[in-house]
Amino acid sequence: MEWVKALHVIAVIAWMAGLLYLPRLFVYHADAEAESAQSATFKIMERRLYRGIMTPAMVATWIFGLTLAFHFDLADWTMGWAWVKALFVILLTAFHGFLGMQRRAFAEDRNTRPSRFYRAINEIPTVMMVIIVIAVIVKPF
Repeated sequence: MEWVKALHVIAVIAWMAGLLYLPRLFVYHADAEAESAQSATFKIMERRLYRGIMTPAMVATWIFGLTLAFHFDLADWTMGWAWVKALFVILLTAFHGFLGMQRRAFAEDRNTRPSRFYRAINEIPTVMMVIIVIAVIVKPF
């Protein structure tokens, strides 16, 4: 069980790093001229981050998390904290998907959102992470 926990935490850290960094790349990409060398560089960075780090880390997070919850019975589904965590992990997954759609829009030079939009949404995964950590560690619900 300890190995699964360790792998889960490692996967979460990698996933969160991507969820925090990709919107920051979008901030700068939104200000770059379409079809410029700078835009091409951002496209490569965004694709590698999303496909090479974020998505595998998200999948690993889910696999190890579900293993902990159901194989090792670490989630007490009679308590609210487990449901809060589950809800916010699902919301983080939806945010991941949203970032994937934005990445595709940038890759196809279809982005219409300003950099301030991406600056604002950059805070979303942080808020969700704080809620998840408090739910799991403090268990206030």
